[in-house]
Amino acid sequence: MSVFTTLTLPEVQDFLQDFSIGEVTELKGIAAGITNTNYFVITETCRYVLTIFEANTIDELPYFVDLMAHLAEHNIPCPEPIADKHGVALQEIEGKPALLVSCLQGRDVSEPDAAQCAQVGRMLAHMHLAGDAFGQQSNNQRDAAWRSNTAAQVMGKVSADERVLLQQVLAFQDNLDLDSLPRGVIHGDLFRDNVLFDGAALGGFIDFYYACHDVLAYDVAIAVNDWCLTESGGFDEPRLNAFMQSYIEVRPFNEGEKQAWQGLLCIAALRFWLSRLYDFHFPAEGELTHAKDPDYFKNILLKRATPSAL
Repeated sequence: MSVFTTLTLPEVQDFLQDFSIGEVTELKGIAAGITNTNYFVITETCRYVLTIFEANTIDELPYFVDLMAHLAEHNIPCPEPIADKHGVALQEIEGKPALLVSCLQGRDVSEPDAAQCAQVGRMLAHMHLAGDAFGQQSNNQRDAAWRSNTAAQVMGKVSADERVLLQQVLAFQDNLDLDSLPRGVIHGDLFRDNVLFDGAALGGFIDFYYACHDVLAYDVAIAVNDWCLTESGGFDEPRLNAFMQSYIEVRPFNEGEKQAWQGLLCIAALRFWLSRLYDFHFPAEGELTHAKDPDYFKNILLKRATPSAL
């Protein structure tokens, strides 16, 4: 994540004095991403991640903390919340909510192969099944209403051709009936930079702060729109087939999901084009921040849009 809240090593050492993690010896800001502030917190024996939430109130966050704990208990590799000596995980620093979590082994991959895509697809399906036993629900922060509202905010900032594209795809979205599709816990942002590989093995999923209760196949569409691309924005068929085959071996798509698939790919691309447009035209201030190129996802959207959407 980008660094919007600047902290010093002494501040973090003082903040974490009630945690049984040993002496904090180093603090490193993490530059990737655009929503929250993240630091590596390094002790003599271990590494953790400290997240400072820039847009959430502390009352909005127990869902994410409890979800990560639930998934970890169900053998889904993900960051585990670390509680202080009083059993409290959610904290506050600089007037903002903060959470310390375990740091998974591995690093993200920029050019995944078919075997890696297969591992991600399989684990995503297991995550969806594990979510069935999670008793809490949270609404999607980036749902259809958000997409419509955000489109209205950026409409005056984009070109005439882009305005037409937005209007056409929003109209398509309004007519896309997803009510009967299976729903459950979704990650909501399972891009390559949110998955770690430790050598050839999957290290785990990170950054669950867009997780929510929504259409499961939509989560798959979000993932393959990033994991299975060619340079031109089309699909790399071997990687796509590996991802999808591994997913459906664990959780098969029903007929409704199969019928809605192209539409889900389209609105998944719309969601990320809109978030990039918003961040580009209304940037937040902070250290180590970077706005991602909106045209990247506009191109993907053009590849995904069905004839009825244009």
